[in-house]
Amino acid sequence: MAEVCCDSAVVVGAEAEARARARAGRRRRAGVEGAGRWNATATAAGVAAEEAATRKRRASGGEAGLVVVAKRHGAASVAGRRREMEDAVSLREAFAAPANGEVAAARCDFYGVFDGHGCSHVADACRERMHELVAEEMGAGSPAAAAREPASWTETMERSFARMDAEVIAGCRAESGSCRCEGQKCDHVGSTAVVAVVEESRVVVANCGDSRAVLCRGGAPVQLSDHKPDRPDELERIEAAGGRVIFWEGARVLGVLAMSRSIGDAYLKPYVTAVPEVTVTGRSDFDECLILASDGLWDVVSNEAACEVAQSCLRRGRQRWCAEAAAVLTKLALARRSSDNISVVVVDLRRGNAL
Repeated sequence: MAEVCCDSAVVVGAEAEARARARAGRRRRAGVEGAGRWNATATAAGVAAEEAATRKRRASGGEAGLVVVAKRHGAASVAGRRREMEDAVSLREAFAAPANGEVAAARCDFYGVFDGHGCSHVADACRERMHELVAEEMGAGSPAAAAREPASWTETMERSFARMDAEVIAGCRAESGSCRCEGQKCDHVGSTAVVAVVEESRVVVANCGDSRAVLCRGGAPVQLSDHKPDRPDELERIEAAGGRVIFWEGARVLGVLAMSRSIGDAYLKPYVTAVPEVTVTGRSDFDECLILASDGLWDVVSNEAACEVAQSCLRRGRQRWCAEAAAVLTKLALARRSSDNISVVVVDLRRGNAL
């Protein structure tokens, strides 16, 4: 006890300087110089890099977070309170090269949020392949993007989702031993998919599952997609196919899956389908942004609240406000105790920032 009291006493003067030099010497000998709070030799570049990394970690809500910053969009993705990260985000500017005779101004961007379940590899496959399939279907004998009618867009998206679904079912057996579903039945693995193709004059959203796309227009939210098993038309479709919706901690198909559409999940077909719901929305001078997010956000944050957060970030006038809005939304979901992975993409739709 005497030693504890002595060590905790305040020491000043020459003895204090001697002790400080001794501590610094011990740190150098231990090879950890620079790790302590007294290090004064760190370079300015190193400090700046560490501060930037810290800001990104804090903005994304944790050490496992990811923040993506770009001129037209921003994204944030965190594991949240889940042990595994099963969400995936795809951000592909000018993803479809203009076809012959199509002017460069008709370019379009692709954004997607994929919320996996059972394992992450279906969501990862969607991140790597979905934009390629959409680009291929856009150029497969279909009219130029600028001339494509809503019905044509629906066909394009349905073919793309069907091909993605077939690919993950056919090749779902993981090749890597690190995949935790390898020893299980891989037809029990799937992912939601909400994707948006943003053109200069239109926003095309295709959704399959309980992730959601919300358009912020004139300060009010416009919901463009969402699928839950207890939605009346979805419930009718499932029952017509011979399935049932059982309420077990929420509405679930056959009491198992809490969504009525997804990529993969072969064991629940045809009750759970990969056919997307497609909306084609003309862009307006009142449009502010498009928010794509997994249900980790929407389970605890309303459409109205999400738009209010985006507007608040926009009013600050910062150039990278989309990334700030995405990060704030993930932090809000964490503060409201979301129990799922949280992934958010915010796309700037203001006319002054046209593609």
